Amino acid sequence: MNAEHIDERTRETEIEAIRRVVAAVQHSQRNMLSEEFVGLFRHDAVWTTAHGRRLFGRDEISEFTHKVLPGAMTDVTATYEVEHVLFIRPDVAAVKVRQRYLTPGGEPVGNAGSPMYVMSKENGRWLLTACQNTEVRDT
Repeated sequence: MNAEHIDERTRETEIEAIRRVVAAVQHSQRNMLSEEFVGLFRHDAVWTTAHGRRLFGRDEISEFTHKVLPGAMTDVTATYEVEHVLFIRPDVAAVKVRQRYLTPGGEPVGNAGSPMYVMSKENGRWLLTACQNTEVRDT
């Protein structure tokens, strides 16, 4: 079945499920919950960080996350907003996210991020599968 055959109701239901995963990314990042964050990835996922570090598989993602996440959000917080969802198939979606960093008072700080999450639906659950985070530099 190709993505053109997703009815509007199903499409909206799946987009809402995808939004919940992105909200879980935000929650785990804000609260520095490494295990929660890592649990959002498929076991064989690929993740490229905003600074170009390539991580292959949940074990590498976990090792990296456990090193960098604790303490990373003490002076800033991040928001994650789903901007666009492209269904490649009913169970595979490319999700464009807007990521912004804010001070505890809500003021923008640093450069924004522009993640692309390719997600797959595995056993009824959307998982991060191939992700690329890109820092957006002001020009």
